[in-house]
Amino acid sequence: MQLELLNEQGQATAKFDAPDTVFARDYNEALVHQVVVAYQANARQGTRAQKNREAVHHSTKKPWRQKGTGRARAGSTSSPLWRGGGRTFPNSPDENFSHKVNKKMYRAGMAAILSQLARDGRLSVIDSISLEAPKTKLLAAKFKAMGVSSVLVIADVVDDNLALASRNLPNVLVIEPRYADPLSLVFYKKVLVTKAAIEQLKEMFA
Repeated sequence: MQLELLNEQGQATAKFDAPDTVFARDYNEALVHQVVVAYQANARQGTRAQKNREAVHHSTKKPWRQKGTGRARAGSTSSPLWRGGGRTFPNSPDENFSHKVNKKMYRAGMAAILSQLARDGRLSVIDSISLEAPKTKLLAAKFKAMGVSSVLVIADVVDDNLALASRNLPNVLVIEPRYADPLSLVFYKKVLVTKAAIEQLKEMFA
């Protein structure tokens, strides 16, 4: 698979031969959907809690007598049928939302996403990315020259200057290949990968 090799101004100067095992895979929509949903589900903490009819603070007195009022019979105001009553099946704070995805499926899903990004022209290769100082305006100027506003940069090494300069830019994420996730690949409009990071992605997802 040949990918565009961009210069500092975001212009395609040459073609880069990327491994077909990672960047020329068929797109499997069902697998990609499963991988993305599993990633989002595994990020949930499951700390929410709701009260059952025993935990809510209500009087145990019968609201009205059983017969003769014309209203439906009621035993307590903590009933789930009442406003402010307890939940029938409340969420517990130790609820588990995790989804299991096999390693082979995850690697295939990531390769399918990268391949589709390459086919759509949303993924390009750059020689390297570095900054002389941890200045946000320096990195913002680089992306402005390239004409990108929403970008995911996968660099082989993220030094302190690059990390500090990128963390305050909206819609910009700079990570190493080991931290690449399916949600970020789908979310950002442009993905820039350094040459050295291509080899790391090949080792991870081929």
